[in-house]
Amino acid sequence: MAKVKIQGHASGTGILTVTAPNTSTDRTITLPDATGELLSVAGGTMTGNIVGGDTTISAVNLKDVGVTTNAIGSIGGGTQDIDLTAGNSVSGTVDTSTTTFTFSNPTASDELCTFSLILTNGGSQTVNFPASVDWAGGTAPTLTTAGVDILVFATIDGGTIWHGFAAALDSKTPS
Repeated sequence: MAKVKIQGHASGTGILTVTAPNTSTDRTITLPDATGELLSVAGGTMTGNIVGGDTTISAVNLKDVGVTTNAIGSIGGGTQDIDLTAGNSVSGTVDTSTTTFTFSNPTASDELCTFSLILTNGGSQTVNFPASVDWAGGTAPTLTTAGVDILVFATIDGGTIWHGFAAALDSKTPS
C-alpha cells in the first residue's frame, strides 16, 4: 500500500511524497511546478523542463548531455553580445565590418562558467574580444579568413577575467 503525504503552503504550492513498495511496475507521478510546467517521473524517467533556480545539485552522473546552442547567424559588424542565458554553445558567421564581442550573464563568482564559440570566417574582418579575456601568450589567436575556428572561454569570477583559448583553428573535415 502506498503512503501519500501532502503539505499545503500559503502560496498554493505543496509537497507530495509517495512511498510505494518495490515492484517491477512503473509508478507515474505528474506534478505542476510553480510556473505550471509539468514534471513527470515514471520508472526513473523524467520528462519536462527542470528549473534548478540556482540550487546546488550533488552526486549527479550525467550521460548523453546536450548543450543548448545560441545560433547567432550572420554577424554584420558592430557590437555582438554573447548572452550565456541563451546557451553555452555559440555559433556565428562574420561577414561584414568590424565586430566587437561582449559577454553577458555568466554564472556567479566561485562557479566555473564556460562556453564555446564556433566562428566561421572570423579572420575575414576585424574581430575584437572583451579586454577581460586573457589569452595564452597574451595575444588573441589569428582567426581563419575562410573557415571555421573553435574558441573556448572560461571564468570562475563571474566574468571579471575570462580565459580564452583556441580549441581548433581552421577546423576541417578530414579528407
